[in-house]
Amino acid sequence: MKKSLIVAALFSIGIAVGQQKPISAPLVKHIYTADPSAHVFNGKIYIYPSHDIDAGIPQSEAGDHFAMKDFHILSMDAIDGKVTDHGVALDVKDIPWAGRQLWAPDAAYKNGTYYLYFPLKDKEDIFRIGVATSKSPTGPFKAEKEPIKGSYSIDPAVFKDTDGSYYMYFGGISGGQLQRWNNNNYNANGKLKTKTEEAVLPKMARLKGNMLEFEEAPKDIRILDENGRGFLEGDNNKRFFEAAWVHKYKGKYYFSYSTGDTHLISYAVGDNPYGPFTYKGVVLNPVKGWTTHHSIVEFKGKWYLFYHDVEISGKTHLRNIKVTELRHLPDGSIETISPYK
Repeated sequence: MKKSLIVAALFSIGIAVGQQKPISAPLVKHIYTADPSAHVFNGKIYIYPSHDIDAGIPQSEAGDHFAMKDFHILSMDAIDGKVTDHGVALDVKDIPWAGRQLWAPDAAYKNGTYYLYFPLKDKEDIFRIGVATSKSPTGPFKAEKEPIKGSYSIDPAVFKDTDGSYYMYFGGISGGQLQRWNNNNYNANGKLKTKTEEAVLPKMARLKGNMLEFEEAPKDIRILDENGRGFLEGDNNKRFFEAAWVHKYKGKYYFSYSTGDTHLISYAVGDNPYGPFTYKGVVLNPVKGWTTHHSIVEFKGKWYLFYHDVEISGKTHLRNIKVTELRHLPDGSIETISPYK
């Protein structure tokens, strides 16, 4: 999409939702937060968000103005309860291989250790995925000396299956650099697809038992239409852009993601953690602001969607996280959520 069209689309979205009332309030207001990865550990909700800052960097299509430098972990005992900020859990200055831009993280737990997964540009300005460990869900976390071998791009999301296997889903086009990778090989000159080309696919890999490495080379995740065909880049209201998430419901695997320039959280359903996944619909309609990024978690018998918008600041790179209930309908579909009313 041309820059002028992006600006026009953003303006129209802002006008459309600016007159409406949000269905949910920001969970915290003392810092800017985005990209919330929520998990239930020890009967409590822990949220692993990005920490937005205003670094004074001009906005660019590559996302240079998203200049996050650390992570704050939040927790809550109840959906409508008090939210606790546990302070800085990991700082970019404490990551040995760090370059810049500490983007959307996720977390997992296994055998007494908590694992924080994060995308970060290395010293060559290439996004890789790192991992840090702690004995507490709130940190502090200690980063490994190198990124995960074979990792690249952004938005790691780790899913624990019912058999105890762990899988990482990841990737993001445009500023997330996924278009630069082909068969796990890097090309600095890799371009975004044209409208008539097959869309860039998200990636996934099973994690080793130590949770620090991939068990296998990253694989494509196929997202198909109802006729079993993949999407083209021109199908940008359905194709993958960034922000992968997986949850399991009644034996089915739900792969949800952001469509990016059309500002939707969409979802597809499959019978296997590797896919393929068949597109089913929209989880979340557009929020105010350009980006949209989410997580889905079950807590005390109900399902919830964590997401963000820019209610507090009105600025694309200074966001605030929110939560609302998510409903699976009797046929297994997800009821579409409108973030404003």
